Amino acid sequence: MENWQAILSVVTFIGVIILVMTEWVHLTIAALLGALLLVFSNVMTLEQAVSYIGNSHGTLGLFFGVMVLVRAFEPTKIFEYLATQIVLLAKGQGKRLLLGIVAIVTPICAVLPNATTVMLLAPLIPPMAKEIGINFVPLLILMVFVANSAGLLTLVGDPATFIVGDAVNITFTDYLLKLSLGGVIAVVTVIAILPFLFRKIWNTRLDNLEELPHPQINHPRALSVGAIIVFFVLLFFVIGESLPVPISPAAVALLGAALALLLSHHSKIDSVNNILRDIDWSTLIFFMSIFVLIGGLEKTGVIDGLSGVLAAILGKNIILGSLVLLFFVGILSSVVPNIPLVVGMVPLLKQYIVTVGLAPAEVLAQDFQGQFPPEVLPLFYAMMFGATLGGNGTLVGASSNIVAAGISEQHGQRISFKTFLHYGIPVMLLQLVTSAFYVLFRFLL
Repeated sequence: MENWQAILSVVTFIGVIILVMTEWVHLTIAALLGALLLVFSNVMTLEQAVSYIGNSHGTLGLFFGVMVLVRAFEPTKIFEYLATQIVLLAKGQGKRLLLGIVAIVTPICAVLPNATTVMLLAPLIPPMAKEIGINFVPLLILMVFVANSAGLLTLVGDPATFIVGDAVNITFTDYLLKLSLGGVIAVVTVIAILPFLFRKIWNTRLDNLEELPHPQINHPRALSVGAIIVFFVLLFFVIGESLPVPISPAAVALLGAALALLLSHHSKIDSVNNILRDIDWSTLIFFMSIFVLIGGLEKTGVIDGLSGVLAAILGKNIILGSLVLLFFVGILSSVVPNIPLVVGMVPLLKQYIVTVGLAPAEVLAQDFQGQFPPEVLPLFYAMMFGATLGGNGTLVGASSNIVAAGISEQHGQRISFKTFLHYGIPVMLLQLVTSAFYVLFRFLL
């Protein structure tokens, strides 16, 4: 591929990230313009751009399905009702509320993708914060931190974790035995920093709980049927891919969305047009555009070139390579969404271990099902921790961050890049350091 196309792909990608960071234009507009620039400059055809989006159909289908599912049940007032119950359980204390968010989000993110969990639970946050009289933005940001961290508890907790685990053929059980403790450490790190990073909310206390509004649930019959739909959606999220005929999480989410639309239409609690109009299309278009931008880097050979740079810098030093990868990918993941980053980094890392002679060329095959040499696995584990925890650094670092920003904007308050950075950088740096010690002592020493 000609050099000018590779240069244009890199410049476009960096330009989009700068526009997002400086907030000169909306992040969706920046990403969409960048993707279209690659098409109109003939770096790739429109058909190729659509194929890169199609390669990530699972992520997009999952997001769209859950968005529809959540929006379909908003008229029942179930989110406002649950928010009030959480405030009552916290007894009006800010510290209990913060710890309660950690306690609720952590186990769910062990079995559901973190962005999915944020889509399901984030609508509870704005009404809950309103009842206590605090800003809901820090609570949404905390939910994101916990969701991203708890995503390391199991193989299916974070799409980035699953992509890396699948690339090295690690099983669900192997992951639990080798890597889940790292997820526990990441969550504990968030808990330890709560009194300092969220000091104002930690010290908040609401004395007059009797004055809280007590919203009533609307359409209880429809909600009961909806609860059955949600139960089976969650069940098949967990067991769907292990069935004799595998069902992907995206297919489950889309079926749940279709049933929710049918229920809303039949029970007349809302119209299909209203539900689809309120979907967060901005977030979906942002992800589509980012997948195209990453595709541009792959198509023009930039990713292959970077593998050669890794080989020259690291050689065969696994300890140095693992630590460098953890921090490099962690910092990179703070400005590049971790799903497309990992999609790009996995082939790069595989090429690197083949180039330096640490693994046979067979591992580069798409359908390779064998065992990777044990000595190279810490490199992939380090990349997994870096990509997942680095996503806590900035607003665009992880899919759950973008989802939370979209929900916040729908409730009338925008999460700025600077605001997220204020909370994200301390959490990210602490988590990268603690996970580096874990990888070092668990796998390398």
